[in-house]
Order: sequence, then C-alpha cells, then structure tokens
Amino acid sequence: MSKTLRMGVIGFAHMHINELMRQMHEQPGVEWVACADTVPSRPEMVEAKNTRGWNKNAIALGELGIPKGYDDYREMLDKEKLDFVVFCPENSRHGEVAEAIAAHGAHMLTEKPMAASLSEALRMKRAADRAGVSLIVNWPITWSPAVRTAKRVIAEGLIGDVWQVKWRAGSMGPLSHGSVHPGVDGTMVEITDDEKGATWWHDAASGGGVLLDYCCYGACLSRWFIGEGAVAANGMVANLRSHYGDAEDNAVITVRFPKAIAILEATWSCLDHGVPTGPIIYGSTGTLVVDRTAGRQVLLLKRGRGSEPVEVDLDTLPAGRETLGKEVMHHLATGEALHETLQPGFNLEAQAILDAGQRSSKSGRLELVNDGEWCVG
Repeated sequence: MSKTLRMGVIGFAHMHINELMRQMHEQPGVEWVACADTVPSRPEMVEAKNTRGWNKNAIALGELGIPKGYDDYREMLDKEKLDFVVFCPENSRHGEVAEAIAAHGAHMLTEKPMAASLSEALRMKRAADRAGVSLIVNWPITWSPAVRTAKRVIAEGLIGDVWQVKWRAGSMGPLSHGSVHPGVDGTMVEITDDEKGATWWHDAASGGGVLLDYCCYGACLSRWFIGEGAVAANGMVANLRSHYGDAEDNAVITVRFPKAIAILEATWSCLDHGVPTGPIIYGSTGTLVVDRTAGRQVLLLKRGRGSEPVEVDLDTLPAGRETLGKEVMHHLATGEALHETLQPGFNLEAQAILDAGQRSSKSGRLELVNDGEWCVG
C-alpha cells in the first residue's frame, strides 16, 4: 500500500488495545494522528497498569507518541481525517463506536469478543457494510501455530469426524497480577478489590464478566474446528469470588452443533487449572490436545489404546501474514480476504453462541443459537 495510513484510536477500556496498537505501530506507512477514550459509566479509582487511564497515557500518548488526545471520540472523528481506527471500549460500546467510525469512512479493528450481544454485533457489521469499510475482529489465539496446525490436521481428516471440542480459560481475573500504582508513601502497590470493582470489567451493564471475556475463545474455536454453525446452548454463570462487582466470575456454556458438542469453561478465580486448558478436539479416530510443555505450546495427537502421544510438528504461519499487523496491511493493500476468524460474518456466529449462553443463564432453559432470523450472509 503506497499511501500513508492515517491511524486513530478509540477506547482504552480493554488492555488488549496496547497489543493492537503495537502491532499496527510496527507496520511501515502508518501515521498516528489522534486518540480518544469513551466516557465510562463510573470513573475508575486509580490509574494502575492496564487500567484505561494507564493504557491511554502510558502507552498511546507515551510509548507510541500519538500526538493528540481528545476527551470526546466524536469530536476526534469530526476534526481528524482518519483512514483506520483501532477501538477497544467497553464491550457494551462496540456497536456505538463502530457505527461512528463507519460513518467517518474509516476501516476498523477491534479485539474479541465482537460485542456484548448479538444485536450489537449485527449493528457493527451492518454499519461497515453500508459504509463499504473493513471491520476486523482480532483473536489472540488466531496467531497460535498450534491452533492453526490443529485446524489443518482436522481438515486433512487425521482424527476423523470431530464430535467434541473442549476449551477452558482462566486466571485470577483482570488486573489481578502486576496491575500496580503508587501508594500513599510512593511505593508501588497492587490494585485493591474496591479499585477493581470500579472498573468496567466487573460491571455487567458494561459488558463485563468472564463469559464474554473467556468463553468467547471457545465459541470461536469450536465453530472454526467443527466447521458449521451451532444449534443451541445451555449457559450457567456465578459470581463466586468477585463480590465487589455484579458481573459473573465463573461461567460454563455447553453448545450443541448438528453433529457435535462443545464445552466452554471460563473462570476468574483459578490459581491453577490442574488439567490441559486446550483446546482439546475429540475425533472419531484421534484426539488433539493443545498444551504447554516446558514453557512452550505444543500440539499432541493421541490415538489411545495404550499408544504414546505424538507431538505434531507445528506449521509456520504464512510469510507476510504471520502477525495481526501484517495481516491487516496485506488485506488493505490487496483486498484479499482476512483470515476466517477475523471476518465479521464468522464472528457473528461465534457471538450467537455467546448470546445463547447468556440468555440461557438467565432463563434456565436451552436456547437456540442459529435459527436463521439474524443471518446476514
């Protein structure tokens, strides 16, 4: 792409904004123009590492040297000519912000999950389609060679028909480790529970909670590995250890596909998983396990019946498209389709799984995922 790509940033709620900005910063022909945050429903109490204030001031304005910071993102869009906008506001604001960017005529990149709800995700895609701009939804796991290799092994039929996918993700929650700020005596202290509770992560109305944060990976991977849309889902959520907020910190979604099932587990109260987190893909003739061994990610093929697991050699990601930044620039320069998991149509199907899981957690019933009413092609 010959011309300079004028870049803007909207929303610093999600700490993954830092990696998205760095990925784009590494690309030739990028010019940072301006940035702006969304206004939270309640102010955060501190500017600790990975909070929205720190993301904007320490990374965007500091490390990357973005020259202008606006208080109002709509003012930024009115005053600046932008070709591309990276945005990571609260999950509940994705639809609103995407519509504004599309109306500005800029391409856009956000982080998983696509939105807080299926209706908001549809709002985003329709806005991008009307404006004729690209909407890109990044998944960090897309750039895992083990996950990419697993997809290739499945496609080649090496484990037969996939009948189950299991995914487990967890931590002690957002901002739990390394999110420090100066205390009253000047020494660095960890963020407190009350300070965590003032962030959007623990606010259900803002799209906080572990279901969207971690079950989303399983929704993406199960849809991708199984290769067809889900039918129905059961969801269960609980706030077991994070009572300083009203969002769930534990969630499970079981998903029914036409010829398979998926089990998606998520927790913000996990010191150690004790088992491989996966993804684990069960086929009719073999099982694939993505795991960590000696600090590195591996893909194991297991045949059972006393046979030893085989470590599968990992594929090299395509040259010139092996990172998010390179993939984005390749797409903009050539018009070639993005990796499937980054495309809005695919992400609507992943979002539909999450949406059904959310509805089920409230209704206590099995909820339909893909009934055709929302499909947009």
